[in-house]
Amino acid sequence: MSVPRCVWAGLGLAAAIAITPAWAETPKQGGTLTYLIPADAPPSFDAHRETTYATIHSAAPYYSVLIRVPPDNPASTTDFVCDLCTEMPKPTDGGKTYTFKIRQGVKFHDGSKLTAQDVATSWQYIVDPPKGVVSARKSFYEMVDSVQATDDSTVVFKLKYPTTAFLPALADPYAWIYKKDILEKDPHWYEKNIMGSGPFKLVKYEVGQSITGERNKDYYHKGLPHLDGIVGIYAAKQSVRVDALRADRASIEFRGLPPSARDQLTKELGDKVWVQDSDWNCGNILTPNHQKKPFDDPRVRKALALAIDQWHGAPALSKIANVRTVGGIVFPGSPLAATKQELEKIAGYWPDIEKSRAEAKRLLKEAGAEGLKFELLNRNVDQPYKFVGTWVIGEWKKIGLNVEQKVVPTGPWFSNMRAGTFDVAMEANCQSVVNPVLDTGKYLPHKVFPDNYGYYDDDKSIQLYEAMQKETDPAKVRAAMRAYETWTLDTQTHEIVLPYWYRIILGRSEVKGFKISPSHYLNQDLSSLWLDK
Repeated sequence: MSVPRCVWAGLGLAAAIAITPAWAETPKQGGTLTYLIPADAPPSFDAHRETTYATIHSAAPYYSVLIRVPPDNPASTTDFVCDLCTEMPKPTDGGKTYTFKIRQGVKFHDGSKLTAQDVATSWQYIVDPPKGVVSARKSFYEMVDSVQATDDSTVVFKLKYPTTAFLPALADPYAWIYKKDILEKDPHWYEKNIMGSGPFKLVKYEVGQSITGERNKDYYHKGLPHLDGIVGIYAAKQSVRVDALRADRASIEFRGLPPSARDQLTKELGDKVWVQDSDWNCGNILTPNHQKKPFDDPRVRKALALAIDQWHGAPALSKIANVRTVGGIVFPGSPLAATKQELEKIAGYWPDIEKSRAEAKRLLKEAGAEGLKFELLNRNVDQPYKFVGTWVIGEWKKIGLNVEQKVVPTGPWFSNMRAGTFDVAMEANCQSVVNPVLDTGKYLPHKVFPDNYGYYDDDKSIQLYEAMQKETDPAKVRAAMRAYETWTLDTQTHEIVLPYWYRIILGRSEVKGFKISPSHYLNQDLSSLWLDK
């Protein structure tokens, strides 16, 4: 059975539906960009502790980072550029030491000088936070032995072992640089306050309403930002955001709209809007609770995967939901991703769906689980959770399973997973910079990755992952990833990966300088955007 081209080869990391080539034009200075933030409000402004896009979309324009993905190529998976450093360093000491020179003359928004001391202290709090301080991505930096400022312009990272995962992890968009004096006096200050060195300065914040910034005239990147100001409008409801774009009360929304909203607005507004779309480093996964029978049996878990027709389901779902591309545990199209031929050997990706479902029924009968009834815990979010959940239940019905979908708000959804009070959960694995060696940490046992709610104990999984992380030869890293993926999805079927999401970004035609990325966390400082009016 052939795979539709739209599902696999014809996509790439960032395919545009229709876009004015704004990067080829000469930017205009001035104007205020009004954009939509699809949330009520961020839980806090401290990016070191938060994991939500609501924090990034609210406050990223006010901060700097050490390195980042290229602003003009945010879909890159291998190239990174300096933000606060002066040039990307070449590692020394066999790949275990990275020395960064920090730009001179950079100022925080309070007028004080930013030095290597601020950079090093910020990273120390990210890598090894003091007691009482949360670092949401601490596990990303297990390879880091120390971070030190050797003088006011030099920061040195020393690693425990060389790894290909380090630089992508360093380019994390949440790794904002804070002021050393403030951090050491009150490490919680940044939860409720904003003061960085980014392209915009905070003017005011109205809780649940808006956040407003003005151009930082002392910004260290010459000629940036292009805009005089920015206004982020909080709007959790999709209908409100669509109405705002239609009525020109806002010019863009950066998380992503579903196909129906795209089709509606392009039909109504024509050339008054542009659209870009991209595969998204984010996707739903099904997590069986290994603590509950019969989901402790790998035969039952594998049967759940074998029942799902990924290859035909993905293009059908893409017409109504923001999902599109079939993939394994690695972001499709990236260097470590499985090929179609490699995927077809794994449960849930067999090319012959009838053969796959026959095997699913055989395994259920062998495990004494024919006609199994259970509950699918899902999040009360239409796009794409509820759409994907409904599709999966329909697939399971085809092998005689009777599944009820329990849809709850985000709070109870997390609570049930953390308490282990569920049968199978609809989750998501969303990442920023495409960094497969770390992105796939989600599939590790709960004891080493607390955000895995399968509650399985599997030492071999840990061994396979650690071997991959410490390997530097590209071919050997890829082989190690295949071994880890096969063990996770096929041999044990700890998790079931569903079609990856895709971003649809719609902007008013006057908005220029935007290039879509495979993550709604990346490229959000807004310095390169400009208004053609």
